[in-house]
Amino acid sequence: MLKERYPYYLANTPVQANADLEVRDKYSGAVATRVALPDAAAIEQAIAAAVAAEAPMRKLPPYARQQVLEHCVARFRERHEELALALCIEAGKPINDARGEVTRLIDTFKVAAEEAVRIDGEVLNLEISRRAQGYRGFARRVPIGACSFITPFNFPLNLVAHKVAPAIAAGSPFVLKPSEKTPIGALIIGEVLAETDLPAGAFSILPVLGAQAAPFVQDERLKLLSFTGGQVGWKLKAQAGRKKVVLELGGNAACIVDADQGGRLDAVAERMIFGAFYQSGQSCISVQRILVHASLYEEFKRRFVDKTRALKAGDPKDESVFLGPMIDEAAAQRLHGWIEEARARGARVLCGGGRKGNMLEATVLENVPDDTSISCQEAFGPVALLAPFDDFDAALARVNASDYGLQAGVFTHDLGHAMRAWDELAVGGVIVGDIPSFRVDNMPYGGVKLSGLGREGIRYAIEDMTERRLLVLRDG
Repeated sequence: MLKERYPYYLANTPVQANADLEVRDKYSGAVATRVALPDAAAIEQAIAAAVAAEAPMRKLPPYARQQVLEHCVARFRERHEELALALCIEAGKPINDARGEVTRLIDTFKVAAEEAVRIDGEVLNLEISRRAQGYRGFARRVPIGACSFITPFNFPLNLVAHKVAPAIAAGSPFVLKPSEKTPIGALIIGEVLAETDLPAGAFSILPVLGAQAAPFVQDERLKLLSFTGGQVGWKLKAQAGRKKVVLELGGNAACIVDADQGGRLDAVAERMIFGAFYQSGQSCISVQRILVHASLYEEFKRRFVDKTRALKAGDPKDESVFLGPMIDEAAAQRLHGWIEEARARGARVLCGGGRKGNMLEATVLENVPDDTSISCQEAFGPVALLAPFDDFDAALARVNASDYGLQAGVFTHDLGHAMRAWDELAVGGVIVGDIPSFRVDNMPYGGVKLSGLGREGIRYAIEDMTERRLLVLRDG
């Protein structure tokens, strides 16, 4: 069970200043626990402490950073079930999915521990002309300094880990604002970090309300803003001043089923079910648009709809439940409204479409106009759209006819089609033989267009959280 109260973390130290932030069980709606809510003074103290910690963190040797991360790995393993239950309650994530996210949390810190001692430099050959004869160049990576992180509700552990773990590996102190809807996972991470010998001020975890978050974006003492969330990220970038900005802003991921997949439609449909409805579709790379070759369309539709209808919805603490609640009733109302808009525009609801509170049925639609909200925006819920295609290149063009570009999936046995998809699709990642929802935590992950800028994945995040520093030596 959750504790009755949780503190926030200010300069490595737990602070139970109040219990003003209610965290609700997303299935029952009951208050599950209460969290200390930081005020403006705490935010100022946290940023000042992170700036003061820049030099001590920079001087912390790589092996010491690695030891901190390895301690976290060990403690997360010991607290695996506690972390999973916290996810299940605060995010409404089915317990089996919650356990999977804890495993990914551990993987992410493991990779960061390995990368902490691999932040290497290079020797530069400067003798490109006679004037540079006798000069030698060297470059190494140094921590960028105090970082600001803002994370969303849908992966309260692993999306926090993808910012916190590389920051520690890089030697950059940070202030973190987790979602006020799901702060517990981040605060447990803070509890574990507080057990280590990180320099004072190396981290602060402050679950402030959105209206209080301006200093995380605008304060010029912070050298980097890494934000994961919705399209408000572009406004934050405009307010961020001179600091470096990394954005991961979601998508409306598409998946193509090529004509040669007739012998494995059942397996393809199973993966699509997972991609579309895993954690109620509340993933930036959830399968939203499914394009199936016309020769397979009717059979795929039958199998996919039958499997969707068979999904069990309910209390996420029930081991047999696959589909839990959306994060709140407002989110479910929004998406239900988009379904009704599409229906009014001529779309056909093949299954689902109903809503009770924040429980939205797993929904499949076809004949959806491309300019409806549910097609051209990020659904971020348990909805999938089906459409047939006749020509592979036309299918690629339809995937690209989106303002988003995070990841796309292509089920094909044709190497030429796979390579053409990689060449032509304007996305951050093309997944061949699987759904766009596939992610391993060491791969470069991020998007183009409205999906953001920059890449996560530990090594790539470390690059953002460090800067190259050049040394030139002249012989003699």
